[in-house]
Amino acid sequence: MPHSGRCVAPGLPGEIGGGFMFRPMRRFKQQLSQEECLAVLQGEKRGTLALSGDDGYPYAVPINYYYDPESGHLFFHGAKEGHKLDALARSDKVSFAVHDQGVIEEGDWAYTLHSVIVFGRMHVVEDPERFAQYLYKIGVKYYPNAQMVTDLIGRAGSRVTMLELVPEHMTGKLVHEK
Repeated sequence: MPHSGRCVAPGLPGEIGGGFMFRPMRRFKQQLSQEECLAVLQGEKRGTLALSGDDGYPYAVPINYYYDPESGHLFFHGAKEGHKLDALARSDKVSFAVHDQGVIEEGDWAYTLHSVIVFGRMHVVEDPERFAQYLYKIGVKYYPNAQMVTDLIGRAGSRVTMLELVPEHMTGKLVHEK
């Protein structure tokens, strides 16, 4: 599929209120298609979540996640208190960056990799059914079997917060590290 010029989240316009448009990618020839962006989000296990931290400093934390292909939303779990939740109380605007492991093409020494960055708004999942649904889905992504996930949720699920990132803009790039 030809590149569309930008990769925006499914069902979202890539534009937010007030007419603000996200910046176009400067190196547009390296831009990934939406399908390529979604493949990275679906295939990788970890990314870096960036929030507005204390005293105006950015707070970026490596984190596990689950990408839901039906809604196009990303889900994260964590403690019921701490730096992430304090930052979200200040601003719900976040970004989330993911990249694949990359490959070295034959005859080359530098990696070529696919990276994706998602901009959007994050909130705590309050609905108990959705909370349980996505806590289970993130668990089965990382644990060897479903029974281990069910057991862990039974023991520790009450101590967990689920966060939902609703994308407003997404872009991806093919990076050659030369």
